[in-house]
Formats: sequence, structure tokens, C-alpha cells
Amino acid sequence: MIRIAIVEDEAQYSKQLSDYIQDFGRESGQSFAVTTYSDGDELVEGYKAQFDIILLDVEMPFLDGMTAAELIRRQDPEVVIIFITNMAQYAIRGYAVDALDYVLKPVTYFAFSQRLSRAIGRIKNRQRHFFTVPVKGGALKLDAGELYYLESQGHRLIFHTTGGNHISAGSMAEWEEKLTPMGFFRCNKGYLVNLEHVDGFQDGCALVKGERLVVSRPRKSAFLEALAGYVGGVSK
Repeated sequence: MIRIAIVEDEAQYSKQLSDYIQDFGRESGQSFAVTTYSDGDELVEGYKAQFDIILLDVEMPFLDGMTAAELIRRQDPEVVIIFITNMAQYAIRGYAVDALDYVLKPVTYFAFSQRLSRAIGRIKNRQRHFFTVPVKGGALKLDAGELYYLESQGHRLIFHTTGGNHISAGSMAEWEEKLTPMGFFRCNKGYLVNLEHVDGFQDGCALVKGERLVVSRPRKSAFLEALAGYVGGVSK
């Protein structure tokens, strides 16, 4: 199931895009869940990285598509954005928010189906794992490959990532269950490390991006075994 948001203030265009998606689904056998919004502010408010594709009208009365895309990108670097516009010059600005493509109004089914097919191809070619982290004021969609390690400080969790640190509430045990299948290992009660980013082991510590994370004695053998298994699996 591919989740699509249509953000369009003109009802006739919103319905047309919905109909095109249904037609494409019948032709391709692909299933879609479609949610419609009449303005960019409706999409941005409470956004929780819940969509795979966003079809975004550029010109809207309250929050225009470009601004909405900029706000969305702060939380969701992976959602596929396709602009719907009647002015081709907006396509250039679209690169600033990593838009996949744009469709000119009036929208033809042929042009739309090409863009939708391309968007689905991008989604299916991804081999990464994503998860959503609740943070103050909303949620963040994170790539597991970009998470160095997860740190527990009482009831507070700190996600150390390539893009900086993000603070959340939750249980370390819950995240251990989610992330272990993605190549993570809990080296002590306070750290869950991404084996991909472990640069070495020295003096009882895992070396992760310049940080020395203590590996508890009871977990040392299992940690080294997991690290060796991960490195061996990657090199094959």
C-alpha cells in the first residue's frame, strides 16, 4: 500500500488527481491510500511523516506549496514530492526541496502516470529502513542507517544521528526490539549502537564516530560476536 497525499485547493483538480490514481491502480495492480487536503497548512499541521508521495499544488491561498515543502523536508527527508503547477519556472525552485518532478496544469493522464510511475520506482528501489520518532511538537522520520547510536538517560532517549541529536521519550527495551533486526546491538543498559558505525573496539569500549561507548562485561563476548558477524555479512 502506497500512501499518497493530494494537496490542492481547487476541488476539480483534486478529484481529477484522485481519479487518475485510481485508474493507475487498476492498470498496474498497485494499491493506494489517498488523503486529500485543500491547503498546505492542513498538511503541515500535525505532520508525522505518514506519506510516501505528496502531490503538492504550488499556488494555494494560505500556505503555498514551496513553503509547505520546505517545512515538510525538515521532518521527512524521504517522502517523494511532485509539484502540480501551471508555471514551469517553479520546477527550478523545486530542486531546493528535492522535489522528484512537476506536472503542468492542465494535467493529462499520460504525463501524470509517468511521474507517478517514476515516484513508485524511487520508493521501491530504496533498501533503507525508516522509523518514526515522536519528538516535542510532532514526529521525525529517521533513516536507521543514519542513526549512530541511541542513548538512554532516565526516561529520556537521545537519537545521535548524522543530522544531529534528537530527544524523545520512550523505552530503551522497546527500541532495542525494533532496531536489533536492523543491525543494532545493546552494548550496555544505556547504549544501543549501530554496528555499521562501529569503527573498532578498544579498552572495553565501542568506538563510534569519535565516541567511546562502554561495553558491559556481560555483553562483551556477544557484542564482539555480533560485530564480527555484521562485518562478515557485509563483506560477503
